[in-house]
Amino acid sequence: MSDQDQSWRGKIGALRGGELDGFLAEGVIARLACLDGDGWPYVVPCWHEWDGSSFWVVPRRKSAWARFLADDERCALTVDEDGGQRKVSARCRAHLVEEPNVGGAWVPIAERMSLRYLGENGPKYLEPTLDKQRWLFRLEPVSMQTWQGVEWAEKYK
Repeated sequence: MSDQDQSWRGKIGALRGGELDGFLAEGVIARLACLDGDGWPYVVPCWHEWDGSSFWVVPRRKSAWARFLADDERCALTVDEDGGQRKVSARCRAHLVEEPNVGGAWVPIAERMSLRYLGENGPKYLEPTLDKQRWLFRLEPVSMQTWQGVEWAEKYK
């Protein structure tokens, strides 16, 4: 490889257009940050669904972070690929769509998530748990930053 060959850096810059939607559809685990009851940061890995304008999360009934989101809408979400260079960081407002229930609007979202994250085994995981209550939140981005490639953004130079 010559000193001139920079292909190892990949495409540089923000994720644009379909790149963002495509990346977020890949089933990369998100890290959700919220504030606990004492005001401390609480970070949890979770499945998510991106609809093109908001993230959706489906916590289990007893998930501490669901109560934290219900009590304080301020949260943040990051999605970054393992060993890769694409990343998304969003500051969000959590909107409680459904309190814990069985058979709510969360079910089709959870079905899609199970397939995205577990492939053909998704239904084997999800179907036996459909009798377990879950919350549904929509995370509305207030601001979002994206990046891809191996290079410093101009603001850091």
